[in-house]
Amino acid sequence: MDTNSYLNMELLRFSTAGSVDDGKSTLIGRLLYDSKSIFADQYEAIEESSRRKGDENVNLALLTDGLRAEREQGITIDVAYRYFATPKRKFIIADTPGHIQYTRNMVTGSSTSNLSIILVDARHGVVEQTSRHTFISSLLGIPHVVFCINKMDLVDYSEEVFENIKRDLEAFSSKLNVKDIHFVPLSALKGDNVVNKSENMDWYKGSTLMYLLENIHIGSDYNHIDCRFPVQNVIRPQSTEYHDYRGYAGRIAGGIFKPGDDVMVLPSGFTSKIKSIDTMDGSIEEAFAPMSVAITLEDDIDISRGDMIVRENNKSEVSQDIDLMVCWLNEKPIVSNGKYAVKHTSNDVRCVVKEVKYKVNINTLHRIEDDKEVKMNEIARISIRTTKPLMFDQYTRNRTTGSLILIDEATNETVGAGMIID
Repeated sequence: MDTNSYLNMELLRFSTAGSVDDGKSTLIGRLLYDSKSIFADQYEAIEESSRRKGDENVNLALLTDGLRAEREQGITIDVAYRYFATPKRKFIIADTPGHIQYTRNMVTGSSTSNLSIILVDARHGVVEQTSRHTFISSLLGIPHVVFCINKMDLVDYSEEVFENIKRDLEAFSSKLNVKDIHFVPLSALKGDNVVNKSENMDWYKGSTLMYLLENIHIGSDYNHIDCRFPVQNVIRPQSTEYHDYRGYAGRIAGGIFKPGDDVMVLPSGFTSKIKSIDTMDGSIEEAFAPMSVAITLEDDIDISRGDMIVRENNKSEVSQDIDLMVCWLNEKPIVSNGKYAVKHTSNDVRCVVKEVKYKVNINTLHRIEDDKEVKMNEIARISIRTTKPLMFDQYTRNRTTGSLILIDEATNETVGAGMIID
Protein backbone atom coordinates (compact mmCIF):
# COMPACT_ATOMS: atom_id res chain seq x y z
CA MET A 1 0.00 0.00 0.00
CA ASP A 2 1.52 3.36 -1.04
CA THR A 3 1.60 6.39 1.27
CA ASN A 4 -1.03 8.43 -0.61
CA SER A 5 -3.50 5.53 -0.62
CA TYR A 6 -3.02 5.07 3.11
CA LEU A 7 -3.46 8.78 3.89
CA ASN A 8 -6.65 8.97 1.82
CA MET A 9 -8.27 5.89 3.35
CA GLU A 10 -11.41 6.35 5.43
CA LEU A 11 -10.79 6.32 9.18
CA LEU A 12 -13.08 4.51 11.63
CA ARG A 13 -12.71 5.20 15.34
CA PHE A 14 -14.26 2.60 17.60
CA SER A 15 -14.23 1.79 21.30
CA THR A 16 -14.74 -1.40 23.26
CA ALA A 17 -16.80 -1.50 26.45
CA GLY A 18 -18.39 -4.08 28.68
CA SER A 19 -18.26 -5.61 32.12
CA VAL A 20 -15.13 -6.91 33.83
CA ASP A 21 -13.65 -10.05 32.22
CA ASP A 22 -15.99 -9.92 29.22
CA GLY A 23 -12.93 -10.18 26.97
CA LYS A 24 -12.48 -6.64 25.56
CA SER A 25 -8.68 -6.70 25.43
CA THR A 26 -8.66 -10.29 24.17
CA LEU A 27 -11.05 -9.32 21.36
CA ILE A 28 -8.79 -6.47 20.25
CA GLY A 29 -5.77 -8.76 20.44
CA ARG A 30 -7.63 -11.32 18.30
CA LEU A 31 -8.59 -8.61 15.76
CA LEU A 32 -4.96 -7.49 15.48
CA TYR A 33 -3.62 -11.05 15.32
CA ASP A 34 -6.10 -12.51 12.83
CA SER A 35 -5.89 -9.44 10.56
CA LYS A 36 -2.07 -9.83 10.60
CA SER A 37 -1.59 -6.38 12.14
CA ILE A 38 1.08 -7.33 14.69
CA PHE A 39 4.74 -8.19 14.19
CA ALA A 40 6.18 -11.62 14.84
CA ASP A 41 8.34 -10.38 17.72
CA GLN A 42 5.27 -8.85 19.42
CA TYR A 43 3.50 -12.19 19.26
CA GLU A 44 6.58 -14.01 20.54
CA ALA A 45 6.79 -11.59 23.49
CA ILE A 46 3.20 -12.15 24.61
CA GLU A 47 3.58 -15.90 23.98
CA GLU A 48 6.56 -15.95 26.36
CA SER A 49 4.73 -13.77 28.89
CA SER A 50 1.68 -16.08 28.78
CA ARG A 51 3.90 -19.12 29.30
CA ARG A 52 5.56 -17.54 32.36
CA LYS A 53 2.14 -16.82 33.87
CA GLY A 54 0.98 -20.38 33.26
CA ASP A 55 -1.83 -19.49 30.83
CA GLU A 56 -3.21 -22.36 28.77
CA ASN A 57 -3.50 -20.18 25.66
CA VAL A 58 -1.56 -17.19 24.33
CA ASN A 59 -3.05 -14.23 26.19
CA LEU A 60 -3.82 -11.79 23.37
CA ALA A 61 -5.10 -9.26 25.92
CA LEU A 62 -1.46 -8.43 26.69
CA LEU A 63 -1.30 -6.59 23.35
CA THR A 64 -3.42 -3.78 24.80
CA ASP A 65 -3.00 -4.07 28.57
CA GLY A 66 0.22 -2.06 28.77
CA LEU A 67 0.28 -0.93 32.41
CA ARG A 68 2.04 -3.21 34.89
CA ALA A 69 -1.01 -3.16 37.21
CA GLU A 70 -3.21 -4.22 34.29
CA ARG A 71 -0.98 -7.19 33.50
CA GLU A 72 -0.71 -8.27 37.14
CA GLN A 73 -4.44 -8.04 37.88
CA GLY A 74 -5.68 -9.09 34.45
CA ILE A 75 -7.95 -6.02 34.16
CA THR A 76 -8.02 -2.89 32.04
CA ILE A 77 -7.54 0.33 34.03
CA ASP A 78 -6.72 3.10 31.57
CA VAL A 79 -7.78 3.69 27.97
CA ALA A 80 -5.38 2.02 25.53
CA TYR A 81 -5.31 3.20 21.92
CA ARG A 82 -4.23 0.93 19.09
CA TYR A 83 -3.88 1.71 15.40
CA PHE A 84 -4.13 -0.69 12.47
CA ALA A 85 -5.29 -0.79 8.87
CA THR A 86 -6.73 -3.24 6.35
CA PRO A 87 -6.92 -2.71 2.59
CA LYS A 88 -10.35 -1.10 3.10
CA ARG A 89 -9.98 1.18 6.14
CA LYS A 90 -7.78 2.68 8.84
CA PHE A 91 -8.81 2.10 12.45
CA ILE A 92 -8.19 3.69 15.82
CA ILE A 93 -9.28 1.45 18.71
CA ALA A 94 -9.95 2.70 22.23
CA ASP A 95 -9.88 -0.20 24.69
CA THR A 96 -11.83 1.13 27.69
CA PRO A 97 -12.11 -0.29 31.24
CA GLY A 98 -15.06 -2.33 32.48
CA HIS A 99 -14.97 -1.49 36.21
CA ILE A 100 -17.63 0.93 37.43
CA GLN A 101 -14.99 3.16 39.05
CA TYR A 102 -13.40 3.73 35.63
CA THR A 103 -16.61 4.95 33.95
CA ARG A 104 -14.95 8.33 33.34
CA ASN A 105 -12.18 6.57 31.38
CA MET A 106 -14.83 4.87 29.26
CA VAL A 107 -16.52 8.23 28.56
CA THR A 108 -13.20 9.78 27.57
CA GLY A 109 -12.21 6.93 25.27
CA SER A 110 -15.63 6.72 23.57
CA SER A 111 -16.29 10.44 23.13
CA THR A 112 -14.81 10.59 19.60
CA SER A 113 -15.89 7.13 18.41
CA ASN A 114 -17.95 6.40 15.31
CA LEU A 115 -18.80 2.96 16.66
CA SER A 116 -19.01 1.27 20.03
CA ILE A 117 -18.40 -2.45 20.57
CA ILE A 118 -20.15 -3.58 23.75
CA LEU A 119 -19.20 -7.06 24.89
CA VAL A 120 -21.56 -9.35 26.75
CA ASP A 121 -20.46 -12.59 28.42
CA ALA A 122 -22.70 -15.31 26.98
CA ARG A 123 -22.76 -17.07 30.37
CA HIS A 124 -24.03 -14.05 32.30
CA GLY A 125 -26.13 -12.13 29.77
CA VAL A 126 -27.05 -8.47 30.32
CA VAL A 127 -25.54 -7.18 33.58
CA GLU A 128 -25.33 -3.74 35.22
CA GLN A 129 -22.25 -2.63 33.27
CA THR A 130 -23.88 -3.65 29.97
CA SER A 131 -26.75 -1.26 30.70
CA ARG A 132 -24.36 1.43 31.88
CA HIS A 133 -22.18 1.31 28.78
CA THR A 134 -25.17 1.12 26.42
CA PHE A 135 -26.68 4.19 28.06
CA ILE A 136 -23.38 6.09 27.91
CA SER A 137 -22.94 5.16 24.24
CA SER A 138 -26.41 6.57 23.59
CA LEU A 139 -25.67 9.69 25.64
CA LEU A 140 -22.42 10.26 23.73
CA GLY A 141 -24.31 10.04 20.44
CA ILE A 142 -22.23 7.17 19.06
CA PRO A 143 -24.02 6.42 15.75
CA HIS A 144 -23.31 2.66 15.57
CA VAL A 145 -23.38 0.07 18.36
CA VAL A 146 -22.27 -3.55 17.90
CA PHE A 147 -23.18 -5.96 20.70
CA CYS A 148 -20.67 -8.82 20.69
CA ILE A 149 -21.96 -11.81 22.64
CA ASN A 150 -18.57 -13.24 23.59
CA LYS A 151 -17.42 -16.58 25.04
CA MET A 152 -19.92 -18.55 22.95
CA ASP A 153 -17.49 -21.49 23.20
CA LEU A 154 -18.36 -21.73 26.92
CA VAL A 155 -22.09 -22.18 26.20
CA ASP A 156 -21.60 -24.78 23.45
CA TYR A 157 -22.21 -22.17 20.74
CA SER A 158 -25.92 -22.21 21.64
CA GLU A 159 -28.25 -20.30 19.32
CA GLU A 160 -30.88 -20.16 22.08
CA VAL A 161 -28.48 -18.40 24.48
CA PHE A 162 -27.60 -15.86 21.79
CA GLU A 163 -31.25 -15.17 20.90
CA ASN A 164 -32.24 -14.70 24.57
CA ILE A 165 -29.46 -12.16 25.15
CA LYS A 166 -30.26 -10.41 21.87
CA ARG A 167 -33.91 -10.06 22.93
CA ASP A 168 -32.91 -8.53 26.29
CA LEU A 169 -30.56 -6.07 24.60
CA GLU A 170 -33.20 -5.03 22.06
CA ALA A 171 -35.68 -4.36 24.88
CA PHE A 172 -33.21 -2.12 26.75
CA SER A 173 -31.92 -0.34 23.62
CA SER A 174 -35.45 0.54 22.52
CA LYS A 175 -35.59 3.05 25.41
CA LEU A 176 -32.48 4.85 24.14
CA ASN A 177 -31.45 6.98 21.18
CA VAL A 178 -29.30 4.45 19.34
CA LYS A 179 -29.60 4.65 15.55
CA ASP A 180 -27.85 1.55 14.26
CA ILE A 181 -27.50 -1.72 16.25
CA HIS A 182 -25.86 -5.01 15.30
CA PHE A 183 -25.47 -8.33 17.15
CA VAL A 184 -22.56 -10.75 16.62
CA PRO A 185 -22.03 -14.07 18.49
CA LEU A 186 -18.31 -14.76 18.80
CA SER A 187 -15.44 -16.23 20.76
CA ALA A 188 -12.50 -13.83 21.06
CA LEU A 189 -10.34 -16.58 22.54
CA LYS A 190 -10.97 -19.09 19.74
CA GLY A 191 -11.45 -16.55 16.92
CA ASP A 192 -15.04 -17.49 15.98
CA ASN A 193 -16.73 -14.70 13.93
CA VAL A 194 -14.04 -12.14 14.77
CA VAL A 195 -12.16 -12.01 11.46
CA ASN A 196 -13.06 -15.44 10.12
CA LYS A 197 -16.51 -16.98 9.86
CA SER A 198 -17.22 -19.56 12.57
CA GLU A 199 -17.77 -23.18 11.59
CA ASN A 200 -19.22 -23.80 15.07
CA MET A 201 -22.14 -21.40 14.57
CA ASP A 202 -23.49 -22.23 11.13
CA TRP A 203 -26.90 -21.03 12.38
CA TYR A 204 -25.59 -17.44 12.39
CA LYS A 205 -26.05 -15.93 8.93
CA GLY A 206 -24.78 -12.41 9.71
CA SER A 207 -21.42 -10.72 9.19
CA THR A 208 -18.20 -11.25 11.08
CA LEU A 209 -17.06 -8.40 13.31
CA MET A 210 -14.23 -7.44 10.95
CA TYR A 211 -16.60 -7.31 7.96
CA LEU A 212 -18.87 -4.94 9.90
CA LEU A 213 -15.95 -2.70 10.87
CA GLU A 214 -14.70 -2.54 7.29
CA ASN A 215 -18.07 -1.90 5.65
CA ILE A 216 -20.34 -0.02 8.06
CA HIS A 217 -21.35 3.32 6.53
CA ILE A 218 -19.92 6.29 8.45
CA GLY A 219 -20.00 8.99 5.75
CA SER A 220 -23.29 10.40 7.05
CA ASP A 221 -22.21 10.43 10.71
CA TYR A 222 -21.22 14.08 10.39
CA ASN A 223 -23.88 16.78 10.14
CA HIS A 224 -23.52 18.09 6.57
CA ILE A 225 -26.62 20.31 6.84
CA ASP A 226 -25.86 22.88 9.55
CA CYS A 227 -22.79 24.92 8.56
CA ARG A 228 -20.54 25.50 11.58
CA PHE A 229 -16.98 26.84 11.49
CA PRO A 230 -15.48 27.71 14.90
CA VAL A 231 -12.56 30.11 14.32
CA GLN A 232 -9.34 28.93 15.97
CA ASN A 233 -6.88 31.47 14.64
CA VAL A 234 -6.60 34.56 12.42
CA ILE A 235 -3.85 34.21 9.80
CA ARG A 236 -1.97 37.39 8.86
CA PRO A 237 1.29 36.38 7.10
CA GLN A 238 2.83 39.92 7.18
CA SER A 239 4.79 39.15 4.02
CA THR A 240 5.15 41.06 0.74
CA GLU A 241 3.49 38.25 -1.25
CA TYR A 242 0.45 38.05 1.06
CA HIS A 243 0.40 41.60 2.33
CA ASP A 244 -3.41 41.92 2.50
CA TYR A 245 -4.24 38.29 3.32
CA ARG A 246 -6.56 37.72 6.28
CA GLY A 247 -7.70 34.14 6.72
CA TYR A 248 -9.73 32.56 9.48
CA ALA A 249 -8.39 29.10 10.31
CA GLY A 250 -10.19 26.25 12.01
CA ARG A 251 -11.79 22.85 11.67
CA ILE A 252 -15.23 22.59 10.11
CA ALA A 253 -17.71 21.21 12.65
CA GLY A 254 -20.64 20.76 10.27
CA GLY A 255 -22.12 21.56 6.88
CA ILE A 256 -20.55 22.34 3.50
CA PHE A 257 -18.91 25.69 2.71
CA LYS A 258 -18.25 27.05 -0.80
CA PRO A 259 -16.82 30.32 -2.17
CA GLY A 260 -19.67 32.77 -2.75
CA ASP A 261 -21.79 31.50 0.17
CA ASP A 262 -23.56 34.12 2.28
CA VAL A 263 -22.33 33.72 5.84
CA MET A 264 -22.81 35.31 9.24
CA VAL A 265 -20.32 35.70 12.06
CA LEU A 266 -21.57 34.91 15.57
CA PRO A 267 -22.02 36.36 18.11
CA SER A 268 -21.63 39.78 16.38
CA GLY A 269 -24.17 39.05 13.62
CA PHE A 270 -22.09 40.69 10.86
CA THR A 271 -22.61 39.20 7.39
CA SER A 272 -20.38 38.71 4.35
CA LYS A 273 -19.59 36.29 1.51
CA ILE A 274 -16.88 33.62 1.39
CA LYS A 275 -14.09 34.83 -0.89
CA SER A 276 -11.94 31.68 -0.87
CA ILE A 277 -11.30 28.47 1.04
CA ASP A 278 -7.59 27.71 1.37
CA THR A 279 -5.58 24.67 2.42
CA MET A 280 -1.88 23.80 2.49
CA ASP A 281 -2.29 22.47 -1.06
CA GLY A 282 -4.04 25.57 -2.42
CA SER A 283 -7.61 26.84 -2.78
CA ILE A 284 -10.55 24.42 -2.99
CA GLU A 285 -14.12 24.75 -4.24
CA GLU A 286 -15.87 23.20 -1.23
CA ALA A 287 -15.03 22.15 2.31
CA PHE A 288 -16.93 19.98 4.79
CA ALA A 289 -16.54 18.38 8.22
CA PRO A 290 -14.03 17.44 9.53
CA MET A 291 -11.64 19.32 7.20
CA SER A 292 -9.20 21.93 8.54
CA VAL A 293 -9.13 25.02 6.30
CA ALA A 294 -8.68 28.78 6.22
CA ILE A 295 -11.64 30.87 5.04
CA THR A 296 -11.31 34.40 3.65
CA LEU A 297 -14.26 36.80 3.43
CA GLU A 298 -15.04 39.59 1.02
CA ASP A 299 -15.49 42.14 3.83
CA ASP A 300 -13.15 43.20 6.63
CA ILE A 301 -14.94 42.11 9.80
CA ASP A 302 -13.61 41.98 13.34
CA ILE A 303 -13.33 38.22 13.89
CA SER A 304 -11.25 36.52 16.57
CA ARG A 305 -10.72 33.10 18.14
CA GLY A 306 -13.95 31.78 19.62
CA ASP A 307 -16.24 33.34 17.00
CA MET A 308 -18.21 31.07 14.68
CA ILE A 309 -18.93 31.40 10.97
CA VAL A 310 -22.35 30.00 9.98
CA ARG A 311 -24.77 30.23 7.10
CA GLU A 312 -26.87 33.38 7.26
CA ASN A 313 -30.13 31.41 7.12
CA ASN A 314 -28.98 28.54 9.37
CA LYS A 315 -27.72 29.95 12.66
CA SER A 316 -26.77 28.06 15.78
CA GLU A 317 -28.21 28.99 19.16
CA VAL A 318 -26.49 31.84 20.99
CA SER A 319 -27.04 31.97 24.73
CA GLN A 320 -25.44 32.25 28.15
CA ASP A 321 -27.95 29.89 29.78
CA ILE A 322 -27.30 26.25 28.84
CA ASP A 323 -28.80 22.93 29.94
CA LEU A 324 -26.60 19.86 29.69
CA MET A 325 -26.15 16.25 30.71
CA VAL A 326 -22.81 15.97 32.48
CA CYS A 327 -20.67 12.96 33.34
CA TRP A 328 -18.72 13.94 36.45
CA LEU A 329 -15.04 12.99 36.26
CA ASN A 330 -13.62 14.31 39.52
CA GLU A 331 -13.40 12.98 43.07
CA LYS A 332 -14.76 16.27 44.42
CA PRO A 333 -18.57 16.38 43.88
CA ILE A 334 -20.13 19.02 41.67
CA VAL A 335 -20.84 22.22 43.57
CA SER A 336 -24.16 24.01 43.10
CA ASN A 337 -23.36 27.71 42.52
CA GLY A 338 -19.77 26.56 41.96
CA LYS A 339 -17.67 28.35 39.38
CA TYR A 340 -15.82 26.48 36.65
CA ALA A 341 -13.92 27.23 33.47
CA VAL A 342 -15.59 26.05 30.24
CA LYS A 343 -13.97 24.86 27.02
CA HIS A 344 -16.42 24.82 24.09
CA THR A 345 -15.11 24.45 20.50
CA SER A 346 -12.46 27.21 20.34
CA ASN A 347 -14.09 29.25 23.12
CA ASP A 348 -12.76 29.65 26.66
CA VAL A 349 -15.23 31.13 29.15
CA ARG A 350 -16.22 30.77 32.80
CA CYS A 351 -19.53 29.62 34.21
CA VAL A 352 -21.55 29.14 37.37
CA VAL A 353 -23.65 26.00 38.00
CA LYS A 354 -27.16 27.39 38.49
CA GLU A 355 -28.92 24.13 39.32
CA VAL A 356 -28.52 20.37 39.52
CA LYS A 357 -31.91 19.23 38.17
CA TYR A 358 -31.57 15.48 38.64
CA LYS A 359 -29.22 12.50 38.45
CA VAL A 360 -29.80 9.45 36.28
CA ASN A 361 -29.97 5.88 37.54
CA ILE A 362 -28.08 4.29 34.66
CA ASN A 363 -29.50 0.82 35.24
CA THR A 364 -33.20 1.76 35.27
CA LEU A 365 -32.91 5.11 33.39
CA HIS A 366 -35.06 6.65 36.16
CA ARG A 367 -34.44 10.18 37.44
CA ILE A 368 -33.12 10.70 40.96
CA GLU A 369 -34.52 14.06 42.11
CA ASP A 370 -34.08 13.77 45.88
CA ASP A 371 -30.28 13.42 45.79
CA LYS A 372 -28.55 16.31 44.04
CA GLU A 373 -24.95 15.53 45.06
CA VAL A 374 -23.20 14.45 41.85
CA LYS A 375 -20.14 12.30 42.57
CA MET A 376 -17.42 10.89 40.35
CA ASN A 377 -18.71 8.66 37.50
CA GLU A 378 -22.32 9.82 38.01
CA ILE A 379 -24.42 11.43 35.28
CA ALA A 380 -26.76 14.35 35.91
CA ARG A 381 -28.70 17.10 34.20
CA ILE A 382 -27.51 20.57 35.19
CA SER A 383 -27.97 24.14 34.02
CA ILE A 384 -25.12 26.66 33.81
CA ARG A 385 -24.73 30.35 33.02
CA THR A 386 -21.62 31.44 31.16
CA THR A 387 -19.79 34.77 31.37
CA LYS A 388 -20.36 35.40 27.65
CA PRO A 389 -22.64 33.87 25.02
CA LEU A 390 -21.72 30.52 23.46
CA MET A 391 -22.72 29.45 19.94
CA PHE A 392 -24.00 25.88 20.19
CA ASP A 393 -26.34 23.17 18.89
CA GLN A 394 -27.96 20.26 20.65
CA TYR A 395 -25.50 17.41 21.08
CA THR A 396 -27.80 15.04 19.19
CA ARG A 397 -27.54 17.39 16.19
CA ASN A 398 -23.81 18.15 16.29
CA ARG A 399 -21.35 16.36 18.58
CA THR A 400 -18.71 19.10 18.18
CA THR A 401 -20.75 22.24 18.82
CA GLY A 402 -22.98 20.38 21.30
CA SER A 403 -20.23 19.30 23.71
CA LEU A 404 -18.14 21.09 26.30
CA ILE A 405 -15.89 20.34 29.25
CA LEU A 406 -15.85 21.86 32.73
CA ILE A 407 -12.48 22.65 34.30
CA ASP A 408 -11.57 23.31 37.94
CA GLU A 409 -9.86 26.71 37.84
CA ALA A 410 -7.79 25.99 40.95
CA THR A 411 -6.26 22.71 39.80
CA ASN A 412 -6.80 22.98 36.02
CA GLU A 413 -8.26 19.45 36.09
CA THR A 414 -11.06 18.49 33.69
CA VAL A 415 -13.94 17.72 36.06
CA GLY A 416 -16.96 17.28 33.80
CA ALA A 417 -17.86 16.23 30.24
CA GLY A 418 -21.07 17.88 29.11
CA MET A 419 -23.56 17.16 26.30
CA ILE A 420 -25.87 20.12 25.56
CA ILE A 421 -29.57 19.27 25.41
CA ASP A 422 -32.70 21.16 24.43
